[in-house]
Amino acid sequence: MKRSVNLGNFLTGETVYNAWKRLEPFVHRTPLLTSSTTNQMVGKNVYFKMENQQKTGAFKFRGATFKLMQLPKEQLQNGVVTASAGNHAQGVAYAGAKLGVKTTIFMAEGTPLAKINATKAYGAEVVLIGESFQEAFEASLERKAETGAAYIHPFDDYDVMAGQGTIAMEMLRQEDRIDTILVPIGGGGLISGIATAAKHINRNIRVIGVQANGAAAMHKSFHHNVNEKLTSVKTIAEGIAVKQPGKNTLPVIRKYVDDIVTVCDEEIASAIVYMLERNKTLMEGAGAASLAALFKYHDRIRSRNCGVIVSGGNLDIGMLPMIQKLAGEQRIFAS
Repeated sequence: MKRSVNLGNFLTGETVYNAWKRLEPFVHRTPLLTSSTTNQMVGKNVYFKMENQQKTGAFKFRGATFKLMQLPKEQLQNGVVTASAGNHAQGVAYAGAKLGVKTTIFMAEGTPLAKINATKAYGAEVVLIGESFQEAFEASLERKAETGAAYIHPFDDYDVMAGQGTIAMEMLRQEDRIDTILVPIGGGGLISGIATAAKHINRNIRVIGVQANGAAAMHKSFHHNVNEKLTSVKTIAEGIAVKQPGKNTLPVIRKYVDDIVTVCDEEIASAIVYMLERNKTLMEGAGAASLAALFKYHDRIRSRNCGVIVSGGNLDIGMLPMIQKLAGEQRIFAS
């Protein structure tokens, strides 16, 4: 039985459902894949939601598009601005190109070149600044104040969360037996939308978040009832390298998410290599985090049918030798 969940009338299951219906003509209905090898290794039926095959190569296209669809034309005349680790940038740039809206994207200097070039290819102005998302974010706010452009936050926005939550609406119609969903977390927009949607459809579905232990602000905030702000982050999963939870996402997560766990970079690298070798699928670091958690914690995760969100596949190919080396002895093979 469906139940309506509500958080201050800002994000509800109905909101996510409406976003799903509006986005349906514009987004790819990404595949839900299984792997008998993976199933045997973890003792569960595993369903990979392949958002690495979404337009622009990541789930972010959903939230960016839905947000732009909510803005009136007069508000878009000054263009839009945002900050991003890369995937949100491409989503905003692509949506802006379709709507004829000028887009300006601030990115950290360490953003993979593939993501920078792809964002520029969609017609966006790209500004590289700072060592992490936080520095880029602060610089983007200054540009917004200067120009009057509309701001498209990568995660701390209810429309963006609703757009990301459409993944769960789609996924649970592809396989309604899923009882647990593993979701990577940076600032929390993806898991906020997914958790809201999943609990709306079936309140017994468990939603487990995954962070890199080198960027685990949400993990500490969730488990210790604080709002943690890290001074620095370090992980190969740059898509979830966020120093501080969103002020809007954190309450949603506390209400609807069941647990948050962490994985190290070696485990993330091993998951990337495993999917390349076994399933011929490329995942970026953030996209591999949930699979890394499944391998690490499968004995603790009580699930018969486990969903894994593969959030993106925009990996800089030049990183592959480093990732193979990092995986090292951690590499995962079926016995």
